[in-house]
Amino acid sequence: MNKPNYIVIHCSATRADSDFTESQINESHVARGFAKWGYHYYIRKDGRVVPMRAENETGAHDNCLVPGEKTSYNRRSIGICYEGGLDAAGKPADTRTDAQKAALRRLVEEICSRYKIVDVLGHRDTSPDVNGNGVIERWEWLKECPCFDVRKEFGV
Repeated sequence: MNKPNYIVIHCSATRADSDFTESQINESHVARGFAKWGYHYYIRKDGRVVPMRAENETGAHDNCLVPGEKTSYNRRSIGICYEGGLDAAGKPADTRTDAQKAALRRLVEEICSRYKIVDVLGHRDTSPDVNGNGVIERWEWLKECPCFDVRKEFGV
């Protein structure tokens, strides 16, 4: 059972000029061995929020460990993914539409009102702190995802 006190934000790592539906996410996650989609919510380019997993269900969106613990963020977080994250050339970029930005802000605020959220992170922020200095630096990121600075945007 998921006991969330983190929110982890992801991008679908798909080109902004192409659609990537919730069905396609499900297909890609099942192909990777998951029982179904791993995120709790998906935000489409038009700002529509698509519920995926129940909030009390453990996610399958992050395999990194919570610092100082032996549990993954999956067991302690709500996973939100937005459609996009790559520019037309396939390079990581903040491709969020205004509608996605507004929907993400509302969704994070709603989740924070229901749970004691201690941190809102980008997927890249859950990468291991290789040099042990307490900061996840760009060279330590396992991925660029979600292609924007979540901590700066959400004031954490």
